[in-house]
Amino acid sequence: MTVSQIKIGFVGLGLMGAPMAENLLEAGAQLTLFNRTATKCTPLVKLGATVAGSPSDLAMRTAGGIIILCVSDTPAFEAAITGPHGVLSGLSPDTLIIDMGSSKVGATRRLAKLVEQAGGRFVDAPVSGGEIGAQSGTLSIMVGGAETDIIRAMPIFDILGKSLTHIGPTGTGQAAKAANQIIVGGTVSIIAESLLLAQAAGADITRVREALMGGFAGSRILELHGQRMIDQAFEPGAHAKTQLKDMHQAVGLAKELELSLPFLNKNSELWSEMVDAGYGDIDQSGYFEFVRSKQTSISQD
Repeated sequence: MTVSQIKIGFVGLGLMGAPMAENLLEAGAQLTLFNRTATKCTPLVKLGATVAGSPSDLAMRTAGGIIILCVSDTPAFEAAITGPHGVLSGLSPDTLIIDMGSSKVGATRRLAKLVEQAGGRFVDAPVSGGEIGAQSGTLSIMVGGAETDIIRAMPIFDILGKSLTHIGPTGTGQAAKAANQIIVGGTVSIIAESLLLAQAAGADITRVREALMGGFAGSRILELHGQRMIDQAFEPGAHAKTQLKDMHQAVGLAKELELSLPFLNKNSELWSEMVDAGYGDIDQSGYFEFVRSKQTSISQD
């Protein structure tokens, strides 16, 4: 089966959702959209999409098909499912819901049960790769749910990502995403502080990054975010405030599991400080600018 044979609904057209929806349309999908800010649907309507008046309306229009959610946070995810005009109120039996945003594990499992009790199916499939990965269809997809449901969704996953890993039962995709975001947040912070240290010592950080990329410290984050730090290019591929949201979710999950994760706790505090200082709407790599601003504060004290 191809995407052109599946009725697909898409809720959430942010930095990630809009290019993902565009890729589906370009692959021939029958796509029905809903976004809280309706004007974000306009460019995709020109490509052949239709627009629903609510998540409930979208669910009715895509009865028996697949609904993708890519919303900003857990409250938005919950509202899209169980709100007054949420998907659940218009859900038809055998409709598959895929959550491709980053949501809390507990909420994911609770809402999945409600969907299944209503006769639907559910998988959590958060992604990594940022806006660049969403645009190029090269996202890494981490999936929790039943294998039969994942197989059913493969025509969609094949368009949106370059790799897919079935992590385990419902909620484990989101657990893997939490782990991913701990690594991303920590690594971005370490790279920013490392480059700032080298720069303060008189080194050319362009050459420092080049040297590090050839050694054991090399990484995709150093490659992309390190270059953005050097270029001072902080147009968001992913917002710092979204990174903070994901860090908070990871901290919450650790508490629920009674785990002591000291680095996560400290790093989450630093991302909170960054967002509180007014850097929440820039790219994650803007952590470099945040740390540099702290040096100015120190020199003025």
